[in-house]
Amino acid sequence: MRFPWFPVGLPVVSSARSALLGLALLLGLTSATAVQAGIQTKEISYEHEGEPLKGFLAWDDSLTGNRPGILVVHEWWGLNDYARTRAKQLAELGYVAFALDMFGEGKVTEHATQAMEWSGTVRSNTQKWRDRALSGLNVLKKQPGVDQDNLAAIGYCFGGSTVLHLAYADAPVKGVVSFHGALPPPPVDASLKTKVLVCQGGADSFVPAATVDAFAFGMEQAKAHYTIVVFGGAKHGFSNPDAARYGIDGIAYDPSAEKHSWAIMQMFFDDIFDKPAPKAVKQ
Repeated sequence: MRFPWFPVGLPVVSSARSALLGLALLLGLTSATAVQAGIQTKEISYEHEGEPLKGFLAWDDSLTGNRPGILVVHEWWGLNDYARTRAKQLAELGYVAFALDMFGEGKVTEHATQAMEWSGTVRSNTQKWRDRALSGLNVLKKQPGVDQDNLAAIGYCFGGSTVLHLAYADAPVKGVVSFHGALPPPPVDASLKTKVLVCQGGADSFVPAATVDAFAFGMEQAKAHYTIVVFGGAKHGFSNPDAARYGIDGIAYDPSAEKHSWAIMQMFFDDIFDKPAPKAVKQ
């Protein structure tokens, strides 16, 4: 099975069993960037298997009633300012967002060798990997204002593969979104209930076309509800404005891919939650 690659800056959808995205509407949507007056944040300490973890919660206290909760999973650099910013942007949309900690004590790095070591340790045991992510989801579920029947998760790079594993583990999330993540195929015997949105760069040398093809084949075998959006010319890490600061070849920010992938995510949430974003019904 082969997915095409497309011209620079034009997001194109390859979809199976999901008539989700009307790209004609796409150009009218933009990503949230400024923190609203009602946005509140706090750090939350929690544990998994005795290891102390430190996550970051963001919500809009001008909203009343319960609303969907969104889990945010960081890149392999750890729970840094980028992941926190994404949590605040989700709060601007009206969701309660919790950026979890996969590495312990909220630690971060800017060194690829250290990041590879930390993420490799997590990935070395798939069950523990999933359980660590589930521990963060459980923290989100317990927060005031969270509608426990309407949960989702998004992740970047390492976080993208993490949220896919949440889907494979039948976590209580209605959908997951992977941005330029590694794409582990689903288990052979998987029967996925969670809807999946994958946003990939067409020029991603870390996740080449063959990997995308293998993932799509696995999702077909699992009869999954999934959508893959390929951004022509976009490289790995395309959503992160600070991607170049790490000095790694093949990682680069792409403002067009970043803006449109965020907009597509919003349409995906409107679909899985069967309602407009909470900001649209602010009291």
